[in-house]
Amino acid sequence: MNKKKFSFRNIPGWAVMLGIFAILYLTGLHTEAIGQVQRLLLATGIKNADVPETLQNPDANAVTTAAAASGAEMAGAGFKMVDLEGKQVSFESLKGKVVFMNIWATWCPPCVAEMPNIQKLYEKIGSTDKVAFVMLSVDEGGMEKVQKFISKKGFTFPVYMPASQFPQEFYSNAIPTTFIISPEGKIVAKQEGMADYDTPEVRDFLLSMTKK
Repeated sequence: MNKKKFSFRNIPGWAVMLGIFAILYLTGLHTEAIGQVQRLLLATGIKNADVPETLQNPDANAVTTAAAASGAEMAGAGFKMVDLEGKQVSFESLKGKVVFMNIWATWCPPCVAEMPNIQKLYEKIGSTDKVAFVMLSVDEGGMEKVQKFISKKGFTFPVYMPASQFPQEFYSNAIPTTFIISPEGKIVAKQEGMADYDTPEVRDFLLSMTKK
């Protein structure tokens, strides 16, 4: 009787891909793998954040109007956050600064994809007395998971987690979602989905508001 020898060449391509995906999923590496692919997409410039177009986003205008109608002094008034050292911060304490706020999670591939370019933007502008970066994690796995992720990636931008009820004006249909808030506390830009923020247009826009 002739016995056929086993060979990996006899395995269908779809089965190999399924096996690879299963391994990535079981090891928790699927988020990073997908994020890497999406990072390559960002590198092409196709997903650059378009500041003028974002400013005309009707959702952002609607959010700003709703915040004003509610009588709030600024978007996110009353919202409390906690940093990765456990220190509680009031969102209202940021009034007077231009706020770049990004809502993200460790399990979100598009979030993972865009974070390196946000880090570059932070390194060029930084958190100062006129600009504040708020990387707001909505992970439910606890602070330790977020701390490990940030440490592993070597990111240095300020990271926070919600410490009170999430403000309605920051609700979104997707993550990541990025808001730019004026020194007066109004939402002037809203970007749903991943984008490249390390561009001259975004940098100039942020800095232009600090001069008003």
